[in-house]
Formats: sequence, C-alpha cells, structure tokens
Amino acid sequence: MNRRIGVVGIVIEDPRQVSDRVNAIISDHGNIVLGRMGIPKPEYQVGVVSLIIEGTTDEIGSLTGKLGNLPGVTVKSALTAKTLRKEAGHD
Repeated sequence: MNRRIGVVGIVIEDPRQVSDRVNAIISDHGNIVLGRMGIPKPEYQVGVVSLIIEGTTDEIGSLTGKLGNLPGVTVKSALTAKTLRKEAGHD
C-alpha cells in the first residue's frame, strides 16, 4: 500500500480536559508515529504537539480525524505530495 510522510500539528485548548484522550489516540496509532514533540503551556492552558508520521492516507486520516473530533483540539497536517517508495538496497 502507498505510504506518505509528513507532520501533524495539534493544538489543545484545555489539556487538562482532553490530554488523556489525545495521548490514547496517538498511542493507538503509534505504528505510524516516527517522532513526537510536545510543549505544555499551563500558564495559558494550552498545549502543542507535533508528530512526524509515515503511513497510508487511511491511517493518517484515522489519526487526524479522531483527534480533530475532540473538543478544543485543532489538527493540521502536511504530507508529501508523492507516495513513498523505498530505493533498492535500502531497508
């Protein structure tokens, strides 16, 4: 199946209310997460998470769709325009 690589940005407006659900969804999709960085800003009651991902459009859509349905969570993604194909000799 064709895979893409990209970044997903997540802004959480009140992390105390939904951070457990955000983390559970990310963990459920851990097979497509290559890297994660989270910046808490408790003085503003906001959190920001960035994910580097590699997966099919269905896998990425499942992750972003579930996150985007949470109250107070905004999700944006940027993906490669072309699908990935490993070059010969690279595992």
